Amino acid sequence: MANMLQQLSIDMADLVEARSESVLRVDARRRLPASGIAWSDDLIVCAHHAVEFEDDINIGTAEGERLRAALIGRDPRIDLALLRVDAPLKPTEWAPQADLRTGNLVMALGRPRQNIRASLGIVAGLAGAGDAGRQIKRMKAQFWGNMKGDKKRWKRRKWRQRQAWEGGGWALALAGGLIHTDLTMYPGFSGGPLLGADGKVYGMNTSGFRGGVSMAIPLASISETVAALLSKGKIQTGYLGIGAQTAQLPDAVAEALDQDGGLLIVSIEAGSPAAKAGLLVGDILTALGGEPVEHIDELQMMLTRLAVDAEARTQFVRGGELLEGVVVIGEK
Repeated sequence: MANMLQQLSIDMADLVEARSESVLRVDARRRLPASGIAWSDDLIVCAHHAVEFEDDINIGTAEGERLRAALIGRDPRIDLALLRVDAPLKPTEWAPQADLRTGNLVMALGRPRQNIRASLGIVAGLAGAGDAGRQIKRMKAQFWGNMKGDKKRWKRRKWRQRQAWEGGGWALALAGGLIHTDLTMYPGFSGGPLLGADGKVYGMNTSGFRGGVSMAIPLASISETVAALLSKGKIQTGYLGIGAQTAQLPDAVAEALDQDGGLLIVSIEAGSPAAKAGLLVGDILTALGGEPVEHIDELQMMLTRLAVDAEARTQFVRGGELLEGVVVIGEK
């Protein structure tokens, strides 16, 4: 048994050493520097929340070199930033999330200082886009349950729904999946790699989501964001130009749609896509692009998926009557 544990210990240290050259220090905030991963010969992926400076960003390598980096762009939705340096890096070896299972041993690597640091844990769970949809439905049921005629309970349940969503549902839906771990994320570990027992990197660790929980952004989401930032320099997000809040639908409409609520439009920006589409303050938006919408978070999630400048069908209630229209999605 002692020999087995000793060999396991040696193997783990070898894995950390093999990947350490692609783990970088990212000095771009006032507090402790964070970590980053060499994505290619000149690109680094790191945590958005750890990049407070857009100029004078310094990178520390395993060899002790200090490099200057330029910010290419950010995707705050999945807590990712992309940097470029004018020196050759040693890219890491990535693996798809599909090769990872709940219960697998994983390590988080970080370089908040000169030396590499590591934390051991397991995969606590794998969440896909389907889980986001189920979470939304579950929160809807909790939100609308027994709400009629009880304003205090309405406000209390609405607040709880908001807290639950910001605790992970929003990130889960946008990233299309997250890797949950029980790793201890030491200060400065955000932006570092999630290392599997095979020595490959399965994601980028972050504690930047609400509650500071340990999550990792998988390769598929990172690749999509990096491609968008390299081609456009930014993440295009859809835009309607409305202010809205959740509202209950009239009983007849709710029964016809099999939907309890929608978004009451309380303000519309002049010249916005919503204004051009003829939407009015007081309308209750019930669907966009063929998908029902009851909460502002759902609308925001839809706008990340809908193409900018594309037409989308709208469904709304005006004066108790259910109407339809078309809106051209703008860019935020």
